[in-house]
Amino acid sequence: MIKFLLFSLSFSHVFSIVASQALPSYSGRNGEWQLLHESVGISAMHMHLLHNNKVIIFDRTDFGPSNLSLPNGICRVDSSDTMLQTDCTAHSILYDIVTNGFRPLMIQTDTWCSSGAVLPNGTLVQTGGYNDGDRNIRSFTPCNDDEYCNWIEFPQSLIQRRWYASNQVLPDGRIIIVGGRRQFNYEFYPSSWNGVIFLDFLMETNDQGLENNLYPFLHLLPDGNLFIFANTRSILLDYNQNMVLKEFPKIPGDDPRNYPSSGSSVLLPLDENDAIIEPEIMVCGGAPRDSFIQAMQGIFIRATSTCGRLKVSVPNPSWTMEDMPMARVMGDMILLPTGDVLIINGAELGTAGWELGRGPVTRPIIYRPSDDVSNWRFSVMSPSPRPRMYHSSAILLTDGRILVSGSNPHVYYNFTNVEYPTDLSMESFSPPYLSPEYDPIRPRILSADEKMGYGGKLFWLSFQVQAYLTVNVLSVTIVAPSFATHSFSMNQRMLLLKIAGVTDIAPSTYNLVIAGPSTAEIAPPGYYMLFVVHAHVPSYGRWVKIG
Repeated sequence: MIKFLLFSLSFSHVFSIVASQALPSYSGRNGEWQLLHESVGISAMHMHLLHNNKVIIFDRTDFGPSNLSLPNGICRVDSSDTMLQTDCTAHSILYDIVTNGFRPLMIQTDTWCSSGAVLPNGTLVQTGGYNDGDRNIRSFTPCNDDEYCNWIEFPQSLIQRRWYASNQVLPDGRIIIVGGRRQFNYEFYPSSWNGVIFLDFLMETNDQGLENNLYPFLHLLPDGNLFIFANTRSILLDYNQNMVLKEFPKIPGDDPRNYPSSGSSVLLPLDENDAIIEPEIMVCGGAPRDSFIQAMQGIFIRATSTCGRLKVSVPNPSWTMEDMPMARVMGDMILLPTGDVLIINGAELGTAGWELGRGPVTRPIIYRPSDDVSNWRFSVMSPSPRPRMYHSSAILLTDGRILVSGSNPHVYYNFTNVEYPTDLSMESFSPPYLSPEYDPIRPRILSADEKMGYGGKLFWLSFQVQAYLTVNVLSVTIVAPSFATHSFSMNQRMLLLKIAGVTDIAPSTYNLVIAGPSTAEIAPPGYYMLFVVHAHVPSYGRWVKIG
């Protein structure tokens, strides 16, 4: 074990052994689960980490009363609500990852199956929902006097209703809002002069009566264009010219990957050290095309076990397929600070929707995209004791843990006489890199600039590590926090920065000079979590503002 080597051998001997064996293996360490709260009062249908280390969580207003009261006798009065016109319970909370505390927030109109993104100034912009909330925009801005931060609502601020739409932050700080139920178009926030733009692709990928193209997967590419995946198809969209530049091959197998078939997708880490950055999309899981109809009749078909990778900038792109250790629908894909991909939550049978999933998949898996294809790239982790199915969410935190909460596969809150009760608990999953075994080679950031510029401008930080190995196993990554809902983490992206130099300034203490992102297309402006990664072991993250 590395811990034994570090304490039992000379430093030079340790380095030669670790370097020859490459990076620490996950074998023997399968991650750990910790229950944070038995109940936070609401089901975490939507989650987002803010740059003050608070997590904003919300579900919908038409579940009926939640298990958390609004403070000071406040009640939400809404004559348009389909369930409760007067509701004195909360449907949103603000969770503090440092104190493990939370407090209720006030949401006025229905946020069911909505979307969101963060502006460059750190304000969360939340778009759409259902019923009286389907054209609304809501914002939440972190503030110093946390007790008074709350949602602000802007009624009828969207041109079209946005229910099951997806959002992406653009290089100029705008947000593009794509699709939604019976919406074959996109618009921008702030609204642009050309209003709503029709997109044939969304109509073509709509399976009549089933859809399978809701919550389309959006990924901003380094050239500034937008990759959109819906159902089994994907395109490259120039949203400035309202032009589809390319259609990519269908993902093999003809299994839909979007809601309600509900696979997941990530843009794999972009590396500024490469002479030419080649963006690569990964799509995993989902459900066969007739799964929804079959599940409505009580027949639960096995989900899809395949993952596809697509290098979108090569002349003739084609999908490379791999098999996960188990089938999974409604899984969340999360980029870890190491550049690996965590796949967590979901079910093995059925599909997304009320009562339509069976066979919870409680074991996360970690995928190492940089490993050689001849190796088994997947590692199976320790199981959670709690099923996380429809309407569960998961996000990366600055300390490297994964926050997991929610699961409500019912029309309303339902805690009894059902196979999978509504789950209001919150837990965290610690990937293997957080094991104390790796503490001697874990870096700790001491200080860092708070802002980072474009064009490769230099950025300074200092860090400590008990047993520094070599710059060859050192990297710096920045991760954009994501808006997580319905198995898709919107705006999630990771960038490996270019290291310009490392100098030792004291025992076990080092200065690190890195180059900032080259363009806003590679890293849109806003707040990012910065990690120093040493021999595949990350530091705790620091917030940095880019742009």
